[in-house]
Amino acid sequence: MSKKCDILGTGVMSGNNVSHAYNRPRRRFMPNLQVVSLFSEALNKVFKLKVCSKTLRSIEHNGGLDSYLEKTSNTKLTEEAKKIKKSVVAKKAQA
Repeated sequence: MSKKCDILGTGVMSGNNVSHAYNRPRRRFMPNLQVVSLFSEALNKVFKLKVCSKTLRSIEHNGGLDSYLEKTSNTKLTEEAKKIKKSVVAKKAQA
């Protein structure tokens, strides 16, 4: 199971641990992933997604999953998020 955000695709980064003596062994920076259930008001459906905490804060700041996906460009979204966004936009255009 990959350590990637299901919405933005934020993944593992690499870098260095730097000690006081300036020794620099390699290390990995893991994203803070949470499994959450996000409700889409337009689709009236719950999506269970693995989302990093930064993305979750952004979703709450924008007022929910639907409005966050509409405001975010497709270049930043993963394929799964693009499918959800496409169905949300289609449902809102239909109504």
